[in-house]
Formats: sequence, structure tokens, C-alpha cells
Amino acid sequence: MKKIMVLGAAMCVAMAFTSCKSSESAYRKAYDKAQAQEAAYNNNENANKQADTDVPVVAPVEQKSVDQTAVVDNNDNVPVRHENVSYESGEPLKAYSVVIGSFSIKANADDLLSRLQHAGYKASVVSADINGTPFYRVLSATADTKSEAVSSRNAIKGSMYNPKGDAWILAK
Repeated sequence: MKKIMVLGAAMCVAMAFTSCKSSESAYRKAYDKAQAQEAAYNNNENANKQADTDVPVVAPVEQKSVDQTAVVDNNDNVPVRHENVSYESGEPLKAYSVVIGSFSIKANADDLLSRLQHAGYKASVVSADINGTPFYRVLSATADTKSEAVSSRNAIKGSMYNPKGDAWILAK
């Protein structure tokens, strides 16, 4: 019985090896396909070389001087928030203001106000009621026009008083 099993296993192994034999025709087809692709590539290269020699010579393009255009800020695209605010302290309000801080605790707003005033800013504090919660907005500047307010906002963005640069414009 043992001999039959060994003989059967040997036969299975022999059949497995003979069935996995690669066919020469598959290799021949792949070789022929690669040869055809290489020939087509070489023909294309030769055609490109001939096309390059047939190109007429053209005079170089003259470069004309172009006037420099000045980049102007488009202040109309700057978003403006409209809030009903009431004056608390600092400089009187104008039409547009630059908000650099918003606090729910008035002492924090007053602290930033005093630091701004010591630095030379004409700062103010206003209060706004947002969903029943009072917020104290610290304004670094107020202006009559939106353009002036945007310029002030851009000047203070990223400074030590507004390191995150999240200043925004408030219209009263």
C-alpha cells in the first residue's frame, strides 16, 4: 500500500511539472510583438528626423516692451459684517471699523484697548449682543470709507496685536 501511494504521488508530481511547461509559442508571440513595436518606434524616429530637416527657417520673434501694470487692491471684494453695536470706550466710531479682537469678558477687551492705545492706535471698544450673549469688540481703527478701513486692516494683520491675522471689517 505504501508503494502505491509513493508511486501515485510521484506520478502526480510528474504530471504537475509537465502541465506547467511553458509553451514556446507564447514566448514567440511576445517576442514578435516587441520586435514590431521597436520597428514602429524606429520608423517614427526616422520620420521625425526627416520632418525636422524639412522645416523652413523662420526669423526670430521680436519681443516688444510691455508696460508694467500696477496691482491695485480690490477693496470691493473685502467682506464687511454689519452688526448693531453700542459704543463702550475709546475713539468715536466712524462708518467702517477694523475689529482685531472679540471677547466675552470686558476686562480682556479693555486690556487690549489700553495696549493698542499705548502703541499709538486710535482704538475703541464696542459691545454687540450675539444670540443673547454680550461680546466686546476691540477696534484698532475706524475710517470713513471702506478703502481706508481695508488699508488699516492690512497694516495690522500679523502684528503683535493681531498675530493670527484674523482682523475683519465692521460697518455700523
